[in-house]
Amino acid sequence: MKGLYFVEPIVAIYAFASFMIYPLVQQYVYRRLWLEITNSSYPVSDNTSRCANTSSNQTSQQNEVQKAASLFSMYSDLFSMIPSLLMTLLLVAYSDQRGRKITIIMPLIGGLIYTLSFLAVSYFELNLYLLIAASFVSALFGGIGTMLGGCFSYVADLCEDGKQKTLRMAVVDMVIGLLAGVASISTGYFLRAAGFNWPFFTSAMFQVVNLLYAIFILEETKVIDQSETVACCRVLHKLVSGIYNLFAGENRKRSWILVLMIVIFSTLSFANTGGLSVITLYELNKPLCWSEILVGYGSAASLTVFLTSFVGVYVFSRCLSDMAIVFIGMLSVVIAMVMVAFAKTTVMMFLVRIPSMFAVMPFPVLRSMMSKVVSKSEQGVLFACVACTENLSTNVASTVFSSIYAATVAWCSGFVFLLGAGLCLIPMTLLGILRCFHPVDSNETEALISDDGTETSDDAPVA
Repeated sequence: MKGLYFVEPIVAIYAFASFMIYPLVQQYVYRRLWLEITNSSYPVSDNTSRCANTSSNQTSQQNEVQKAASLFSMYSDLFSMIPSLLMTLLLVAYSDQRGRKITIIMPLIGGLIYTLSFLAVSYFELNLYLLIAASFVSALFGGIGTMLGGCFSYVADLCEDGKQKTLRMAVVDMVIGLLAGVASISTGYFLRAAGFNWPFFTSAMFQVVNLLYAIFILEETKVIDQSETVACCRVLHKLVSGIYNLFAGENRKRSWILVLMIVIFSTLSFANTGGLSVITLYELNKPLCWSEILVGYGSAASLTVFLTSFVGVYVFSRCLSDMAIVFIGMLSVVIAMVMVAFAKTTVMMFLVRIPSMFAVMPFPVLRSMMSKVVSKSEQGVLFACVACTENLSTNVASTVFSSIYAATVAWCSGFVFLLGAGLCLIPMTLLGILRCFHPVDSNETEALISDDGTETSDDAPVA
């Protein structure tokens, strides 16, 4: 049977399965720690808020649980960060020689292991810290950065021009948001009706289907030389030489442009992910004290920015430059984070989604900008570096912001969001510097590739 050149179904199912359990992970850890620290059952109510009639002693215990939950998240991120980074760099870069599918299949296996581990801990009530070991093991197969790096490389293989590449990458981001939003809405009701076990099991089944599609239906975009050896030393040599040629080639201007773009991408990702990593804990804490239903609706509302950002990219790309689109997205992130820091009511938390409607725009546009200045044969190496730095920035951001939140939650729970907004000034400043170096003309962009002498013919099929 002839395969399909559509990676979007994999991204869609992966997003749905992941965000079905992502809000549950922090809630499950939070409830287990609540039970251990307070020696009392977690207060479940049909009301939208759990803060009513809370004594000062209960408030102190709640702050203690908040600290413990954020530190648990930090430890989990630390244990998974290094193996995930190494596997991302190796797999996505090596996909230039051995095909893109390996970078998609391996993380799907890791995600399935991670979900089944959560199911086992929840069902058998095993030690909570086994989840940290599960994070480490699943990271050995790569992570979401590995899969997305492979998917974006896959898309780059199929696209012929820059505008098509930008829109197709924006579609991938939009698919993530839409399916994640649907999953987040259902999660709260699923949890209240069936507990934690059934959502974890359902997510695992979706991931099995996704893995089968990736293995048997998805077609490879790269022509694989079966006679090529796969020795580890050869893999590392190709990886190192590919990265060296990408950033230390004869075309110094291209090297500086790529470095600047990657730094902008990673610093923005650091600030944005840092705030998002603790937002569920922030919603569970006073004065919001959201129930699981509201947490699900809040996650879904937040993820609609993927749809609005895609619309923004589609509309703005017709009349604005890539630089302007990225700047509008950065401004959206800053305003939204400042509003979250001072949001003390449910209505205000939902209104935050209005200024954040373009917050995802910078990421697909920056990926497309980077992809445009490298040759077809360097897409894997490029997206390996992008995925690696993105993984590093997001994991470090989660660790740093979790520890800062644990230290500041008692006196200013919104401090981390103000910090994230302030850190966004760094990529905004670097974007202004990039504007002085980056070519705005398509012919000039093509010259960056040809001057480096790395452009090769494209044998990949077009979807």
